[in-house]
Parts: sequence; structure tokens; C-alpha cells
Amino acid sequence: MSFMNVQYQGGFRTQAIHIDSNNQIITDAPKDNQGNGEAFSPTDLLSTSLASCMLTIMAMKAKSLNLEFGAVEVKLEKKMTQAPRKVGEIVLHFDWKGLDQRVSSEQLAILKEAGLNCPVYLSLSPEVAKTLHW
Repeated sequence: MSFMNVQYQGGFRTQAIHIDSNNQIITDAPKDNQGNGEAFSPTDLLSTSLASCMLTIMAMKAKSLNLEFGAVEVKLEKKMTQAPRKVGEIVLHFDWKGLDQRVSSEQLAILKEAGLNCPVYLSLSPEVAKTLHW
């Protein structure tokens, strides 16, 4: 169980505090929705959470397979719908350069499957398209 506190700061900005670590996240409304776009928007965090969760779960699986996960990277794009305004699609481009070169195609398939079973992926509505470029 985790505990967080989120406070509205004015100007369409919030400050979130993770109680256990005291780490903070600032969110700002995006420029196309009355904000300054000076920080991640809440929907940016939603999209980023997906990539972060997938990478974390895949790294855990890699460790269990005695593989070095390294600096695997995901570049992502969030696409909004307008009516209603919501995240319509998250496009993820995986860059595997940091992955141990000894990884077999079977092991890579296991890592990908692990990513598809991360809690954020499983929690997102099926209405949010998740386009994966492995």
C-alpha cells in the first residue's frame, strides 16, 4: 500500500508528495488546455507510468532469467481525443540497445509478455489504445 498527498497550487498546477520518501511531483495543465506546460500533465504521467511500469516489470523478469536489462529505453507519444477529452492512445517505441546481447528470441518474448502484464497496462481501460513498437 502506498500513500500520497496531492495539493492544488493554483494556476492549474498540483504538487504531489509520496509520503514514504517525501519525493515530489509537480503537474501543470498542458498549453493546449489552459496551462503553461511547464511540467508533466496528469495525462503525461499516466502515459509515462505505463512505460515505467513495463520497464520495471521487464527488468524484474530479466533479473530472474539472469539477464542484464541495462539502459533499455521507451520513447512514447500520448494522443488525446477531444470529445470527450481523454487519452485515446499511447504509442511506445522500445529501444533494446541496453539489453544483454545474449538474449534469445524466446527470452525476449518472455520479457515482452512480462511487460504486457504490468499493473498499469492491466489497469488501463481497453478504450485506451496501446500501440507497441518492440
